[in-house]
Amino acid sequence: MDRLLVLVRHGQSEWNLQNLFTGWRDVGLTENGIAEAHEAARRLKAKGLTFDVAFTSILKRAQHTLDIILDEMDLAGIPVLRDAALNERDYGDLVGMNKDDARARWGEEQVHQWRRSYAVAPPGGESLKDTVARTLPYYVEEILPRVLRGERVLVSAHGNSLRSIVMVLERLGAEGILKRELATGMPIVYRLNADSTVAEHTDLTG
Repeated sequence: MDRLLVLVRHGQSEWNLQNLFTGWRDVGLTENGIAEAHEAARRLKAKGLTFDVAFTSILKRAQHTLDIILDEMDLAGIPVLRDAALNERDYGDLVGMNKDDARARWGEEQVHQWRRSYAVAPPGGESLKDTVARTLPYYVEEILPRVLRGERVLVSAHGNSLRSIVMVLERLGAEGILKRELATGMPIVYRLNADSTVAEHTDLTG
């Protein structure tokens, strides 16, 4: 039994490029982001991987990334489940603001805390801990059982919602997960044991 789980952060978005806090704002991919999605598909195909089901958020940058990958892999007909539980972290009052402007307004240290601490939330938004609290139950209840049944699962989502899953898979603490970088368009391949622990994992960086 394969027990394959692949996580992919969406390709570069328009607001990634502009250095803006994005959160739940529904922005599209850049040309580079589209190219990253195609490259992700090529890397997965080169490893001989295929999928039975896919999951994504309700935001178009993750959905578009997934559509490109499935089209390129001739898998456009597989079931796709979309849920807000996989959405990016909500940055609240920071959404739409340039990160440099935020530092000028609130100070380097405060913005660093909002972005890189585990439990401190920006005004009106979510901390990473809050994101984990909504993403992880969905992973445990909806995604993991399919993997353990032997379905080959692809998840196209966002840096922080995927970190919530990576935190459990790689057994990272609150400090460790903050240092775990997830590049746009880079697939992370896991094969799980029957007890849901990781048998092996590979970042398909090239």
